[in-house]
Amino acid sequence: MTSTLSATLRTTVIGRWHHHLSNKPPTRRNHWRTRVRYYRAVEQLVTDDPDSELSWRTVVAATGPDGARSTFYEVAGPGARSSMMDALLRADSTDAMQLVLRYRRPGAAAQLLDEVKVWSFWPYRVAFLAALEAGGRAPADALTDAVLAWASDHPRLAAALDWTPPACAVEDLMVVHQGLLPAVRAAGLLSDRLRAAANVRPGRPR
Repeated sequence: MTSTLSATLRTTVIGRWHHHLSNKPPTRRNHWRTRVRYYRAVEQLVTDDPDSELSWRTVVAATGPDGARSTFYEVAGPGARSSMMDALLRADSTDAMQLVLRYRRPGAAAQLLDEVKVWSFWPYRVAFLAALEAGGRAPADALTDAVLAWASDHPRLAAALDWTPPACAVEDLMVVHQGLLPAVRAAGLLSDRLRAAANVRPGRPR
């Protein structure tokens, strides 16, 4: 059972999206490297001043000399190349569409922030999958602990977008519950755990 679950988790929509981008040959114009530069800029902005406006201008400025409006919109927004949202839309599954409805944002910068959460959580997800394969832990508990460990190391990033958890963790929790837990409920459960760990009530400013 554990091996079957682990194999399924390794082939989720977001898992395949991340693997496809991050495992390309490391060339100078590698699209994943470009995305990571913008991810790092967004994470730094949120960490330094979580209440500041997040926009293409602030993200481009934080990216440094290589930042440009055109490149920002190549990475984020409706015309972005290889975005997480596009991967979910192309998946043509009920679970993926639930994630689209939960994570679709009105602004490109906020949409990019959801990808930043996934990118920063990925090492914790790798550790979660290794722990799952080793056995001894209930999968939902192990996944929740991974999300809480990520939040402990990235508190302001975790609090951004009203404590929205990384989309990949929500997708994983749906898989753990064999499709019986809808995306909005899975996201809500993880958000509640994040708030509880930070001693923040729903609706209370961080």
